[in-house]
Amino acid sequence: MATRVLVNAGGGKMGRRILALLLEDPDLDLAGVREMEGHPAVGSDAGRLVGRDGLGVTVSGAGEELPEEVDVGIDFSAPQATLELAGELGRRGIPLVIGTTGFTDPELDELSGRLKEVACVLAPNMSVGVNVLFKLAHDVTRILGEGFDIEIVEAHHRFKVDAPSGTALRLGREVARAREVALAEKACYGRQGRCGARSPDEVGILAVRAGDIVGEHTVIFGGLGERIELVHRAHTRDNFAMGALRAAKWVTGQPPGMYDMMDVLGLR
Repeated sequence: MATRVLVNAGGGKMGRRILALLLEDPDLDLAGVREMEGHPAVGSDAGRLVGRDGLGVTVSGAGEELPEEVDVGIDFSAPQATLELAGELGRRGIPLVIGTTGFTDPELDELSGRLKEVACVLAPNMSVGVNVLFKLAHDVTRILGEGFDIEIVEAHHRFKVDAPSGTALRLGREVARAREVALAEKACYGRQGRCGARSPDEVGILAVRAGDIVGEHTVIFGGLGERIELVHRAHTRDNFAMGALRAAKWVTGQPPGMYDMMDVLGLR
């Protein structure tokens, strides 16, 4: 039986790509689509959003009832919208895949509370390649040991509202974990003026916003006399959408708990 998926924020750029790829996957069925109240997509047919014939699935507003038959939700929206959906799905025991970024620590605590009875995949980046990058960043840091400066540079389109990206922060946490330190104590978010020589244990995280860049992340390991760089470039949003659909299939069979793409991909 196909997994029945609710897509939240289905009228957005990511939501539309998730919808388009979901409709091509024989293991998935579209259970419903939601958008925030007042969004132009509300009331339209979900098929029309992605250039298809009508599917008979109408995009509902956030305040409307959820469909009766839903196996899993996928959400790429904004923190408050995610929290509201998490409360609804959590009460009904429905797993959730979350690609939303920009949560504060209190919001993450609230999210965990609302989803404590269900399985949830929460990942700043659903791309399979990026999650391999997380693993590599951790392992390379551990292997190199001391003597290499680590800088993380991320670039995204001009419309992205949070900085640094959730992916860059996750890379920073992987590096810090390998060094057995806390990122909050070692992170340096940009430099200006006479800031002095670089501390050997700091982790630089720099954000670029320009044009229509989908997403680029570079981890620089700079030694004296040599340099290693790990680079991931996203060419389209499809890699994020495909990862989210993969996570949706995986999470429906898991016990309650907070997971990420490392769990989905077996990279622990």
